[in-house]
This record gives sequence, C-alpha cells and structure tokens, in this order.
Amino acid sequence: MSDLDDIDRHILRALTHDGTRSAGALARELGISQSVAWRRTKRLRDAGILAGRRVDLDLQALGFGVTVFLGVKLATKGRVSLEDFERAVTAIPEVQTVQHVLGLYDYRLRVVARDLPDFERVLRRRIMTLPGVGNVEANVLLSEERRPGPI
Repeated sequence: MSDLDDIDRHILRALTHDGTRSAGALARELGISQSVAWRRTKRLRDAGILAGRRVDLDLQALGFGVTVFLGVKLATKGRVSLEDFERAVTAIPEVQTVQHVLGLYDYRLRVVARDLPDFERVLRRRIMTLPGVGNVEANVLLSEERRPGPI
C-alpha cells in the first residue's frame, strides 16, 4: 500500500506516539468524522501497515540501568542449527531483541541488565553457554538520542 495521503500519514504519526488513541480523538485532531478516522485506521491495519500496539517501558525505572549490544558469531554453523540458537537465546528474558544479520557477526542482540556485574552474570552463565556461540563482542549503550518512529 503506497497510496498514503496526508490524513493517513497524520494517523500513523499520531498512533506512533500513542497507540491507544481512539478514532474519536483522531477525528477531532484531524477535523474529520469519527467513522472516517475509524475506516482509515482499519484500512491501515488490514494492509499490515499498523501491526499491533506496543507499550514502551522505562527500563531505568524498572531497575535496568545497563543496555548492551552484543555481536555473536556462531562457532560451528554446521553442528548447531540457527533455529537451535534462536530458540535458546529468545528464552533469556534479559535479551530484548535478536537480529540475524549479515556481516562480521551472525546475530546482534540487545541485552538489558541491572548493572555491569548483572550483565557479566547474564553473559557468562546464559549467553556464552548457548549452543554454537563462538565470538562475542559487547558494546555498552551510553545514551539513546532517537527512538525508532515513523519514516
């Protein structure tokens, strides 16, 4: 679906900032009827452009003060299947995202921890013991200036 107009783009921007916004609130903001706002939102959902709703948690407030990006290179791709690694790594609650990538590493992980000693525990006891893990490179997040949003 590439025929998005200004109203569709405004709906996407508004829902990106607050996915719980009602059709009535969107209609008031855009100066259109509630039924038009509802139909357009439904059309965007049916087309797969709006794919669910999400809640952003404040990791600091929850006690997770450290975020680390890990590059993981599998030691032996033939002996351990990618699916085995993916299944095992997604079972670790501290691992927030798992991305299969092309380049120096096979996977890129986003890992959260309470502090550096907690991250070391997760790394040594959970991630390094996963099937097939070879090389691991860690990059500690210092600050995050921009979060993903609408294009």
